[in-house]
Amino acid sequence: MYKRQTITADTVIISTGATAKWLGLPSEQKYNGFGVSACAVCDGFFFKGQDVAIVGAGDTAAEEATYLAKLCKKVYMLVRRDEFRASKAMVHRVLNTPNIEVIYNSEAKEVLGNGKNVTGLKISNNKTGEEKDIEVEGFFVAIGHKPNTDIFKGWIDMDETGYLKTIPGTTKTNVEGVFAAGDVQDHYYRQAVTAAGSGCMAALDAERYLAAKEHHSEVVS
Repeated sequence: MYKRQTITADTVIISTGATAKWLGLPSEQKYNGFGVSACAVCDGFFFKGQDVAIVGAGDTAAEEATYLAKLCKKVYMLVRRDEFRASKAMVHRVLNTPNIEVIYNSEAKEVLGNGKNVTGLKISNNKTGEEKDIEVEGFFVAIGHKPNTDIFKGWIDMDETGYLKTIPGTTKTNVEGVFAAGDVQDHYYRQAVTAAGSGCMAALDAERYLAAKEHHSEVVS
């Protein structure tokens, strides 16, 4: 049983990150890391010259599809409805990229594989119920991320999707002495290098906060 514990600190850096949203398919997790990925920028290079599929309809999915199209032979883009949620500019880029094939009203039903790696994808038309298999070596899930911030609700200011708000140019939150770094406050870049950079910023912000607090105490005393 979990034992509650109280820890006191002069400052806190929150770096709980964000978790990729998945479709919930058993086969999706079976091949996670073996052809299934939630980050095209991270893993796209491993599928250079191959056929891949990506699911999603927002700006992130559109951006990742065009990124994959530069590396891969063919990119199948599964859009659940008969239209995108992405901006017009991003949709224009997708529709004008020759090796991206958009499949509307479609959903992934099963990731197919040989026991080791992904070999295909079973998709279904949610209007007609028709199912078909497509041959791909990679499957990318781009339906968003959920920041790991539930524990901070009612305490730290968040945006409408749950990412922690920080004062621009700093890692400071609305609570004095509490800082946030990495994907927990970054819904745009979400890269290891940017997270590491903001972690360094948070450490410096915390150090300066503590130094200023110590100096104030010395002056008062």
